[in-house]
Amino acid sequence: MMVRRFETHCSTKVCIVGSGPAGFYTAQHLIKARQDVEVDIYERLPVPFGLVRFGVAPDHPEVKNVINTFTQTARQSRCHFYGNVSVGTDVSVEELRHAYHAVVLSYGAEGNRSMGVPGEDLAGVHAAKDFVGWYNGLPSCRELRPDLSCETAVILGQGNVALDVARVLLAPLDILKKTDITQPALEALAESQVRRVLIVGRRGPMQVACTIKELREMVNLPNTRPELMAADFEGVAEALKDLPRPRKRLTELMSKTALEIPGDKEQQRRSGASHTWGFRFFRSPFEILADPERSRTAGIRLAVNRLEGSGEGARAVLTGEVEDVTCGLVISSIGYKSLPIHPSVPFDSRKAVVPNSMGRVEQAAGLYCSGWLKTGPTGVIATTMNNSFDTARSLVEDMESGTLDVSAAKPGSRSVSALLEQRGVKPVTFSDWEKIDGVETRRGEAVGKPREKLLTVEEMLQVARS
Repeated sequence: MMVRRFETHCSTKVCIVGSGPAGFYTAQHLIKARQDVEVDIYERLPVPFGLVRFGVAPDHPEVKNVINTFTQTARQSRCHFYGNVSVGTDVSVEELRHAYHAVVLSYGAEGNRSMGVPGEDLAGVHAAKDFVGWYNGLPSCRELRPDLSCETAVILGQGNVALDVARVLLAPLDILKKTDITQPALEALAESQVRRVLIVGRRGPMQVACTIKELREMVNLPNTRPELMAADFEGVAEALKDLPRPRKRLTELMSKTALEIPGDKEQQRRSGASHTWGFRFFRSPFEILADPERSRTAGIRLAVNRLEGSGEGARAVLTGEVEDVTCGLVISSIGYKSLPIHPSVPFDSRKAVVPNSMGRVEQAAGLYCSGWLKTGPTGVIATTMNNSFDTARSLVEDMESGTLDVSAAKPGSRSVSALLEQRGVKPVTFSDWEKIDGVETRRGEAVGKPREKLLTVEEMLQVARS
């Protein structure tokens, strides 16, 4: 009789810091690529999914479908989720590096880029990231309470996040009521006096950073009419033919909205609208203007620019002219930025990224990064997916070439769990998260929404441990 001898092979232990799209896509690829890899995902909050939960607009539920894929990954026997664990405070990066063969940093971009203008700390000025976090239930943004008692809001930046914010400010309540927007945000928006939103960019229509889908949603938003300035589109028609197709379609839709006289039906729709929105091009923030008591925002002074060069590479140059806009709310949507996690981890503070080559952190064997920490805050979820797969491929290549030494056994979560217990930290498992998910979904069903989010870490932990 032939006796089969099974080789006992110790598994390769990989730890991922951050459970947003970058973390989950990296985990997904590693688990698929190799049968001997075990992945532990650490997350500061008790709930997973990062910006899919806290960044995607509530009226874009289809974008949140990736959660189904992430859930499949989290339920794999070789993947474990540890929520409510703050890397850098509860456990150090060095301790993780001792416990695992490889550590992947995927904690995203939680800082705000500063505008660097006088008055930006006045009441009534918010970073888009915080405003989005407020209406999406990010616990740290719960106390935001934006004052929506003004008529005009100005959004600085013309990317998709800027358009999300504009849409949420202007969308009819009966649309928002059916989404997973938080109850406090819904109540504040019900009382909102905002009737006009200006979306300001330092360059022109040919450089606008949103996608056609987001622009089309603005153009078709019920009870709103667009206010674009025909003068901004001088020379645009002639330049169209040389543009790549996505940029061409986007610019055509903008030009058509600005210049064409709409048909009867659209004319009727627009004339009945009580809210307006518009792009303002060739403008940069110069100063936030205060009310007479200097206690809050009363307006914004914009510097007028002209463009040097053309296409994507065109530069905005100051003309010396300024223009004042009366407004009570200014939302800065000029980009998220990553923050350093620990002095032992290389960090380029100018670019706000961890210096890396294809996800391999420079001068730090066994340390990798993916997502916005790797590339800077650009692109949509699909972009993050591809960049995370690239990092996972680099890691697998290093295992296979021997660059990453996986010959010695590592304790992985066993030693980390012991450290956390000593420090009085109780992690939230994925099945604990599923309890939170169940409660939120049931609370949502009761009011006709997909979910009603728990808004504090305390509430989340209470449900997780019930």
